[in-house]
Amino acid sequence: MKKKLAIILGIRPDIIRASLVLKQLFAQDKHEIVFIWSGQHYSDNLKEVFFQELDVPRPSIELGATGDNDAEVASDVLRKLYPVLEKLQPEAVMFLGDTNTVVGSIAAAQLNIPIVHFEGCWSAYDWRMPETKYRNLIDQLSDVIYTYFPEYKYQGMLAGLNPKNIVITYGNPIVEILDTYYFKQKAKFDALATPEFFQSRGLEKGEYYLMTWHRRENVHIRSSFEAILKLIGSTKRKIYLPLSYRTQKVLKEYGLALPRNVIMVDPIGYMEIVALMVNSRGVITDSGTIVEETCVLQVPSLQMRKSTERPQVYDVGSSVKFDPAEPGKYPAETVFQKFEGLYGKKWNHGLGDGLASKRIADDLLWRLDNDAFRMHKPEDHHLWIERSYREDGL
Repeated sequence: MKKKLAIILGIRPDIIRASLVLKQLFAQDKHEIVFIWSGQHYSDNLKEVFFQELDVPRPSIELGATGDNDAEVASDVLRKLYPVLEKLQPEAVMFLGDTNTVVGSIAAAQLNIPIVHFEGCWSAYDWRMPETKYRNLIDQLSDVIYTYFPEYKYQGMLAGLNPKNIVITYGNPIVEILDTYYFKQKAKFDALATPEFFQSRGLEKGEYYLMTWHRRENVHIRSSFEAILKLIGSTKRKIYLPLSYRTQKVLKEYGLALPRNVIMVDPIGYMEIVALMVNSRGVITDSGTIVEETCVLQVPSLQMRKSTERPQVYDVGSSVKFDPAEPGKYPAETVFQKFEGLYGKKWNHGLGDGLASKRIADDLLWRLDNDAFRMHKPEDHHLWIERSYREDGL
C-alpha cells in the first residue's frame, strides 16, 4: 500500500505559500498525498479563485469548519479533523503557519501521528496575537519543523525545541512562487494592467496605495482601529482597500467610516492583487505574506504592526513601520515621508535562492521513503544544542 501524507490548509496565504510544494508532491505517484481543506476561508474570492489562478490541486477532503469567533473555528477544525485522521492513519500530517487551522495539530497529537510544521520557529514576540500562541503550540507538538533561515532555528532552540527536528530551507518559498507566477508570466500581468483596469477602479497607475487590513489586534482593539483610520486619512493619495469581511463587520459595529480617499472593495484574487501591487506607489498592510511579496517585487510597504516575524524586510530597507498601539511615536507625516522615500529604490530582498519549496518537497518524500518523520526523541535535544550552534554558525 502507498504511504500517506496528509496536508491540512485553511486560508488563502496557505495556498500561495504551499502551491509549489503541493504541485511537486502531487506530481509523483509513489506515495498518496491527501489534501484537506479546513474551511477557515470558505468564500470563492478567499479560496476558489486562488486554486484556479495558481493551478493548485483541489483538496480531496473539505472539513467545512466554521464559527463566529476564533474559538468556534479552531474547535470545529479539531472536532472534524480527528475522525478523518483516525480513518486515514497517515504517516504524518503537515500544517502551515499560525492560523486557527493549525489548532487541528492537537488531533494528530492525540492520535500519535507525527506532525510536520511548514513555516515554524517564527515569533513576532507580540503576545496579543493569537498567531504567536498558535505557532508556539504547533512547534512544541511537531516532529519535523521547516524553517527558513538559521536565525529562526536559533529562536526555536531558545524556546526549547529539539534542533535535530528543525530543517532549515535556506529561503522563503515566496521567492520561487513569485518567480513562477509573476516574473515568468509578467506579460500576462502587463496585459491585465490596462488603462481601463485602473480607470474602472478609480485609480491612476503609480499614484495610489494598495492596502490590506485584517489582524485581530488591529481590528478588535478599537484604539488601534481608530489610529489606522487616522493614518490612512492623513494622505492625499487614493488608497485601494480590498477589505477582509471581518474588518468590514467591525467597521460597521464601531459605527465608523473610512476616510474619503479610501476605495473599499471585497477581497480579490491573486492576479488582481499582484497587478495592483506592482503598479502602486506602495502597499499599506498588516499582512506578513504581503510584506514578503512586496520585498521581492521591489514595492515599498508600510507595516501596521508592533512587531514582525519577518525582520528581513526592515534589514533590506523595503518597509516602514507604523505601530497602531502607539501612534504617537509614529506621526503620520513622518511615516508617509519615509514611505514615499522608498518609491523607486531597489534592494536585495535577501529572502533566499528560490529553492525552498523544492527542498521541502524533496525532504517530505525522503521521509516517506524512509519512515523518517519521527527520528529524534524530545528528551535528547539538549545534547545537540551546542553542536547545532556551531554547525549553523550561531
